[in-house]
Amino acid sequence: MKFDQNYIWITLLASVFFIPFIGDAHLFDWDEINFAECSREMLVTGDYLLPQINFSPFWEKPPLFIWLQTLSMHIFGVNEFAARLPNALCGIVTLNSIYFLGKKLYDSAFGWWWVLAYIGSFLPHLYFKSGIIDPWFNLFIFGALVFLFKNKDDFQLSKSSKLLESSVEKPSIFTTYLLLAGICAGLAILTKGPVGFLIVTLTWFIKNALYPSVSTRYAARKFATTIAFFKQYIGFSLITLAVASLWFGLITIKNGFWFLNTFIEYNIRLAKTEDAGHGGFVGYHFIVLFFGCFPASIFAVQSLFRRYNFMGEKVDFTRLMKVLFWVVLLVFSLVQSKIVHYSSMCYLPLTFLSALTLKRYVEEKRISGFTKFTIPTIGILLGLVVAILPIVGQNIDLIKPLFQKDIFALKNLEATISWQTGQIFVGLGYVLALIMSFFYLKKLEILRGGVLLFVATAIFLNVALIVFINKIEGYSQNAAITFYKAHAQEDCYILTYDYKSYAHFFYAQKGHMNNAKNTDNQWLISGDVDKPTYIVGKYPSKSELDLLPQLEFLYARNGFVFYRRK
Repeated sequence: MKFDQNYIWITLLASVFFIPFIGDAHLFDWDEINFAECSREMLVTGDYLLPQINFSPFWEKPPLFIWLQTLSMHIFGVNEFAARLPNALCGIVTLNSIYFLGKKLYDSAFGWWWVLAYIGSFLPHLYFKSGIIDPWFNLFIFGALVFLFKNKDDFQLSKSSKLLESSVEKPSIFTTYLLLAGICAGLAILTKGPVGFLIVTLTWFIKNALYPSVSTRYAARKFATTIAFFKQYIGFSLITLAVASLWFGLITIKNGFWFLNTFIEYNIRLAKTEDAGHGGFVGYHFIVLFFGCFPASIFAVQSLFRRYNFMGEKVDFTRLMKVLFWVVLLVFSLVQSKIVHYSSMCYLPLTFLSALTLKRYVEEKRISGFTKFTIPTIGILLGLVVAILPIVGQNIDLIKPLFQKDIFALKNLEATISWQTGQIFVGLGYVLALIMSFFYLKKLEILRGGVLLFVATAIFLNVALIVFINKIEGYSQNAAITFYKAHAQEDCYILTYDYKSYAHFFYAQKGHMNNAKNTDNQWLISGDVDKPTYIVGKYPSKSELDLLPQLEFLYARNGFVFYRRK
């Protein structure tokens, strides 16, 4: 079989977009710094089994992604590049995987549409340049569903109806595809927890309930196939459990059931309550996906509710993608904590549906009025928002009245950031590309217009990050991180007052403290400390900290206040 050189081009394309400059900005609190700090502490302690924060057990997440970061840091050092590199590599794997699937289902052109929709949409692109868990977690979930689909596909289509009748009652519960599906689901659990298995199970059961594979005209065959389905699901579940137990079992043997119980309690609490103020309304993720996944979301909407003009494996996989999309969207709309990346598993089915719409546009040589209106409207609006950032930055006092009720944000805006008028062309250049793309689409030059749209978006995102990310970080957290880095060589304690952060652990890069009281904030603030101690707060807490006679005020900068124990 001749090797498809498109895999080389996709790898080069992903490498160019995802790897350069990923180490140029500080990691962002919480999630990026959280996992990077776990990885750093693994290197410091040499304990690769138990994730730790401040050298105390961290039970919120399993360690698979942390292991990947630890390996990266072992090779490239403890820095931002090493923390984000695993997701850049995940981007390369993901894009090649969806091209392979798209080519198998349709052809290489469809595979390319899927790749371009993913790499050329806002949030799907940006997540591969981050240091959060979700890209690998989503890839493992997607892999489990694809292998379950292939297992069902082989079972249903590779046998004649006569063979099906005779063999369906005694299927193998450990086929190659089931083994691969179970491994992927187990790795998903080891990446972020049991929600990975929950999403796979809900998607697979709902898909098979809504779209059964056996005709209802043959009740006996239907019953036998249902039994076979549950037998194979049990086999899949056992494999998943075995893979997940490689770590959960060892950690329970080593530390007892308290760790596992605390991990389960945390995940239940996360679903039932707002985590540290990360709440939102029920439609939060609908809005995030529609605008955050532009422009793929515009095309995807038109396939989400459309009837099919194709049959067999194509329609079955499309149904699977639709069910996956709705399962993830509805589950995380019901979860009380609302964070942008919770619905990121929707990116894969959403970009698939986007490619489906573009394929239809090319074949039918027409585009919908919805596309003609939304692509230029939303795209130009987003481009103009970025274009006016330098103007706003040069006239920051104009927006300060908007933050009168948030003193911390108001103080953030006091940061001295250099903005240049010429930077408006980052956004204006994207607006120009969108206008050109719109005219190509309107003239029904779908291939040229669609490729320009996605490639221009990918280039725009990279240029915007290079130009603006450090400026934005300069307002939000740079003052605190600069303080932590300044004390990285000092044998001291650093704690944050009245707000949660992981930045002081990672950027001060402290070793294991000999004094067990170092995790007791009350002792650090008012106890008999044995080394220099620094307290960092946000501006609303300044009035409280000023009342503590044992603290010496150092300075305030950009919303943060810094103190030292006398």
